[in-house]
Amino acid sequence: MAGQERGKQHITLHVYDEEIEVMVAPEDEEYYRNAAKLITQRYNAYAAYYKGRKSDHTISLMTLIDIALMHQKELANNDTVPYDNVLARLTKEIEEALGEDK
Repeated sequence: MAGQERGKQHITLHVYDEEIEVMVAPEDEEYYRNAAKLITQRYNAYAAYYKGRKSDHTISLMTLIDIALMHQKELANNDTVPYDNVLARLTKEIEEALGEDK
């Protein structure tokens, strides 16, 4: 494990009502801090609405689902496979058409 921590730095993240200590690569620190802010913001939104009606555990799970849904939508928006398939088909058709003219 010590070898995996080489080149990493210790940071403390404030997530909702807790301080969490983590070891991160310096180039990832901003991502970790932004992730902590997102989690806190989304948890606060759910807690403001559901506190006293749902358990903290359920609110945490709702927060995780919300963030995972955002991630899944972003993955779908960045999916280039359909475009790659169309380009491959068009390229093949063009090459076949050019090959027939020779």
